[in-house]
Amino acid sequence: MSARNEPLDFIGIGLGPFNLGLACLTEPIDELSGLFLESKPDFEWHSGMFLEGAHLQTPFMSDLVTLADPTSPYSFLNYLKDRGRLYSFYIRENFYPLRTEYNDYCRWAAGRLRSIRFDTTVTRVEYAADDELYTVSTEAGDTYRTRRIVLGTGTPPHIPETCEGLGGDFIHNSRYLDHKRELQTKKSITLVGSGQSAAEIYYDLLAEIDVHGYRLNWVTRSPRFFPLEYTKLTLEMTSPEYIDYFHALPEETRYRLESGQKGLFKGIDGDLIDEIFDLLYQKNLAGPVPTRLLTNAALKDARYADGSYTLSLRQEEQGKDFELESEGLILATGYKYVTPAFLEPVRSRIRWDGQGRFDVARNYSVDTTGRGIFLQNAGVHTHSITSPDLGMGPYRNAYIIGEMLGSEYYPVEKSIAFQEFAV
Repeated sequence: MSARNEPLDFIGIGLGPFNLGLACLTEPIDELSGLFLESKPDFEWHSGMFLEGAHLQTPFMSDLVTLADPTSPYSFLNYLKDRGRLYSFYIRENFYPLRTEYNDYCRWAAGRLRSIRFDTTVTRVEYAADDELYTVSTEAGDTYRTRRIVLGTGTPPHIPETCEGLGGDFIHNSRYLDHKRELQTKKSITLVGSGQSAAEIYYDLLAEIDVHGYRLNWVTRSPRFFPLEYTKLTLEMTSPEYIDYFHALPEETRYRLESGQKGLFKGIDGDLIDEIFDLLYQKNLAGPVPTRLLTNAALKDARYADGSYTLSLRQEEQGKDFELESEGLILATGYKYVTPAFLEPVRSRIRWDGQGRFDVARNYSVDTTGRGIFLQNAGVHTHSITSPDLGMGPYRNAYIIGEMLGSEYYPVEKSIAFQEFAV
């Protein structure tokens, strides 16, 4: 066991795009000493969904740093220049980076930083009131002392209760590419969910349906396959003014809005919806395509026996129950935040709301002092759709950096929207 005696100003736990952006933005700040601990051996961001041609749903300016510091050496454009692809990207005339490209960009940035420790699993966070420091312990037996924590552990894949403990070889969409070939040997495949990932997988499997001869079902509880709402006035909801407005609303109102705003950040790219229809039309020219698209179909139960799944579904508008048989099952059921177990020793220092979730302050803190533990993402119930938005990551990090320093380091825009959200 080894201990780092010199206390750090902050430790970031977990290294997704948001904490990686914080690492990039704090790197040139001499007044802040920080360290980032990540359990994985290297940076990895949804590698199971690196389908050919799949791209981000936000433009390249929503990289790790640009919207906080356009001059940063860790920008996406600097990455392209370093890789010798800047002119190719310019000629491509497409604002949206490929998903594999974005992951490579993040790995490129991580490789240039000295503050990151991969293969480091945090097991416990404790607090000592006498010196007002947190102690972070790792699986390897190392301990670090720090004044602040920035949580960036992300949101793990969500498995619905109906499928917990279900046997067989069903997968969450996050592992799709690793199991694609195996899935395509089955006589039937059912996909549950209706977000962007589900649509990408459906299109990918539909493209090869006549090659492998499987039946393909796409099932969603939603009343239709919702497109991502991406109009410009709607995008103004990813603004400091909207955060101020949303955060000040009563908790009950915020939770009601959270459930109704999913189409603003969990919908399907409109062009992809059209491409799916066009592919169905094309395939149908040779005869009926062995595929079903079922909306309003809520998964109520699931059983596995003899190499096949039986899904019990309910058509919610008709109020009718029915069953679907399938050899393969893919759950594109999203991701859900789970409070890290290592926080248990400091649970009493954390603010919780009436639903048992983090009571995230406007400055992104979750501890009782308002300056000790900060949260990346996982705040849709307090900061609305800005929480998971890649483009708002640099804004949040600039805000957190200002809180840690006690003064603004990166200028933070406070008023950018044309519309008014509050009266």
